[in-house]
Amino acid sequence: MTSRKLNVLVYTGTGSTIESVKHAIYSLRRLLSPNYAVIPITETVLLKEPWGPSCALLVFPGGADLGYCRVLNGEGNSIISEYVRRGGSYLGFCAGGYYGSKKCEFEVGNKAMEVVGLRELAFFPGVCRGGAFKGFQYHSEKGARAVRVNVAKDAFRGAGMVPDVFTSYYNGGGVFVNSIDGNSDVEVLASYANEIDVDGGRDNAAVVYCKVGQGSAILTGPHPEFAAANLSPHHGVEGYDELIDTLRADDDARTSFLKACLSKLGLEVNQETSGVPSLSRLHLSSISSRDVDDLLHSWEEIISREDGEEYIRAESDVFHLQKPETMWSFTGLREAITSDDSKDQKSLDLSGEGIIDYTTIVKRIVTHETAWPEAKATPYFNHNAFYSSLQDYRRSEPEAEEWGDFLMYGEVVTSTNTLLDKNFKLLSRLPCGFTLAATTQVAGRGRGSNVWVSPAGSLIMSTVINHPAHLASSRPIVFIQYLAAIAIVEAIKSYDKGYKEVPVKLKWPNDIYALDPRQSSSSSPSYVKIGGILSNCSYSSGSYQIVLGIGINTTNGRPTTSLDALLPSHLASFRIEKLIAGILTHLEALYKTFVRRGFTRDMEGAYYNYWLHGRQIVNLEAQGGVKARIVGITRDWGMLRAEELGSDNKPTGKIWALQSDENSFDFFRGLVKRKI
Repeated sequence: MTSRKLNVLVYTGTGSTIESVKHAIYSLRRLLSPNYAVIPITETVLLKEPWGPSCALLVFPGGADLGYCRVLNGEGNSIISEYVRRGGSYLGFCAGGYYGSKKCEFEVGNKAMEVVGLRELAFFPGVCRGGAFKGFQYHSEKGARAVRVNVAKDAFRGAGMVPDVFTSYYNGGGVFVNSIDGNSDVEVLASYANEIDVDGGRDNAAVVYCKVGQGSAILTGPHPEFAAANLSPHHGVEGYDELIDTLRADDDARTSFLKACLSKLGLEVNQETSGVPSLSRLHLSSISSRDVDDLLHSWEEIISREDGEEYIRAESDVFHLQKPETMWSFTGLREAITSDDSKDQKSLDLSGEGIIDYTTIVKRIVTHETAWPEAKATPYFNHNAFYSSLQDYRRSEPEAEEWGDFLMYGEVVTSTNTLLDKNFKLLSRLPCGFTLAATTQVAGRGRGSNVWVSPAGSLIMSTVINHPAHLASSRPIVFIQYLAAIAIVEAIKSYDKGYKEVPVKLKWPNDIYALDPRQSSSSSPSYVKIGGILSNCSYSSGSYQIVLGIGINTTNGRPTTSLDALLPSHLASFRIEKLIAGILTHLEALYKTFVRRGFTRDMEGAYYNYWLHGRQIVNLEAQGGVKARIVGITRDWGMLRAEELGSDNKPTGKIWALQSDENSFDFFRGLVKRKI
């Protein structure tokens, strides 16, 4: 297996500020989607989890670098330094720039604010001296300003369009001095054009690039990640409105510079600059359209009526129920033009440049009670193709009778799992097999704090499974993710004639991998992740309600590869509607058998037939590096079953059950054992 580096990790722990984190995550997601997942992490993750192998870039935002030092000096900085020196990339904005330098000199002579000291990372082998401009105050915008920055264009050869000069937000950052002249490992990428208030040496370096072992770091004094659209007015700060206007007028140049910096660090930047797509309507339908009315009747207790319109005000989201013929009623039009200070902030225009709180947006559900949605209403999802495929698959799978009967589809949603899992009032009234599908997610969820990048072309779905509570001990919920993994692979391989040899595999416990089509045929097989399963569980009325989320790169080649890329030229591309129908059919049949008979030998055999771990050897780090060979999964709670190996790699006779420490990056790091 290969692990292409897909994660951009933004530090959000002690020392960081909420505003700096928000700006960093927003700008990075906008410039790097769909090639990378931008993920917030804390000091605990940095210290305890195996984040390095999948990390393309580690980002330290603005804040106070003494906080960073307090929790990361010693072990943490050693981990970060080793990551960079072995080929990783580090990007430090403002406080992250001070932190990445050999020495920090901040407000020298100002006894209330002075910070002077050596720093352990020392990616820049000189001094970061600040504030470059007077006036900084902690937790305040009074020292903020728009500064002009001259770009050293020669340092960006091959990095695309780079401006000669740009305007950047600044608030307390430093200037990089000493160890620049004659040091081939340091390049000045940009210099302050304005006269600064400290000795900036010859260059007045505002942004520097540092070669660090096999890796590299870029450190900044100003904030090129701050977009004017995300700055709020501060009426108590004189000139702040003008500051925002100045930054907005030069935003394209700022963005181009930030893109060039990311490219210089080796990242693949989206040159088009991803906008934030608008949330679309959700279309509720059924294989038998008249059943939609029955479903709505079962929601009667949670529907409120206001001004002649129907709403479901759930825990996290508000849903507005609409008929196809009244989508553009007076209320609907009013929602489309309502200002942001309304009681629900029901703006539909999300395509602007600012950070969006999606929980404040009313989600509109169009209920199709007489016919399936027309193609013009859902141009990227053909309901006729879905329901026809569902009926076709059921003819060869008699156990499959109901799952998929109710489908809710949205072209652009926040997250299919979140919309169900975080709105228990609605979830508790959904039947088993109810499925929510989407073409694009703007806030998709993965394991832990991970974000699985899900652009158009991904299969995105979440299905509700109501698992009787009295079966929880004999039919453990943990096995349902294994059933889903089997169903996905079998749906792919039975998609049509000729698809049986599509090279997809399972990685324990819940990831889908594919043979990397970019690998040469002469090299050993290499697999990359193309999908995953996310299961969330709650309890209601005698059942555990499981929201089973599935995401698969189907026709999109990013961020890794896709199912279509695996196909020989004579086979037709996968159709997402048909593949969803196939997954639901296989999953329903497997689940019903599981309820009757448990995790059968046939299921176990199918799982092993598709998985990547046959006789894989793992190191049990928590037990001092003891080695064990994986031989299967336990039949009680679905943990890995492994035989301990001696120094000669021969079995010692001990059998262990292995479970993950639940880190967010690699289930095969931090395995915890118990004897069986």
